Amino acid sequence: MLALYRQRVEAELSRRLAERNGIDPSLHQAMHYSLMNGGKRLRPTLVYLATELLGGQIEQADTAACALECVHSYSLVHDDLPAMDNDELRRGKPTCHIQFNEATAILAGDALLTWAFELLSQPIDALPASTQLQMVHTLARCSGDLGMVDGQAFDLGSEGKRLSLEQLKSMHAAKTGELIRAALRLGALASGNATDTDLEALDRYAQKIGLAFQIQDDILDIESTTEQLGKPQGSDEERDKATYPALIGLTKSKQWLNELHQQAIEALETFGERNQSLIALADFVIARNH
Repeated sequence: MLALYRQRVEAELSRRLAERNGIDPSLHQAMHYSLMNGGKRLRPTLVYLATELLGGQIEQADTAACALECVHSYSLVHDDLPAMDNDELRRGKPTCHIQFNEATAILAGDALLTWAFELLSQPIDALPASTQLQMVHTLARCSGDLGMVDGQAFDLGSEGKRLSLEQLKSMHAAKTGELIRAALRLGALASGNATDTDLEALDRYAQKIGLAFQIQDDILDIESTTEQLGKPQGSDEERDKATYPALIGLTKSKQWLNELHQQAIEALETFGERNQSLIALADFVIARNH
């Protein structure tokens, strides 16, 4: 399932990026390198699945899927910088600042972020302007100082500190969960058929799989390998980062992961048999090895 949507969003991103001609080719090379550097494409997949869940056509989700992946890719480029996580590997390849240089990586991240909103604000014939405005607002709200960036800042400031379980949950709800929530909301809105009830159900699902995704990340940092992860295994422990296994133990973390999986499925009951693709996605989140 993931392969179909991954191929689609990568083709769209590559095509749209190739149409852009700035005066500095190294900037666009770094943007392309960061966007097309592999990855699961989980967030754009969620955009596509939510659109199809509510009766929309897959092409209606292309722009939102591309915009969201631009934001996600920018966040990874900046996360890897020496002033933040100082990582040299991302998806098994040199990080952007290693492949190019630090200044180019910063600017490539800046460009990807702003391009996301250029994409999302271009008129879309099938959608009223009011719906597009909702989509722009959703992505901005989930990406910024009340969403992903807030979680990143708290994460950086928490290294070496003992966090409570509630603090850890809040941090990941912002850092990881908000873009997952944005993906489902953007997809629902792109369908042109979303109701408030639909959005509330998808928010509940997003909350559960967002937390499950992070718990599985923490487990994989212990149990997986550098080759599987595409980044240094054990890096969380090395940096003394707060993780769920460190706080509640590996066994309880796995139990909680399974509970969240079940709760995510329950959140989709309102959609009836249309929910199978999103259930499969929840299955993937807890079963993945990278």
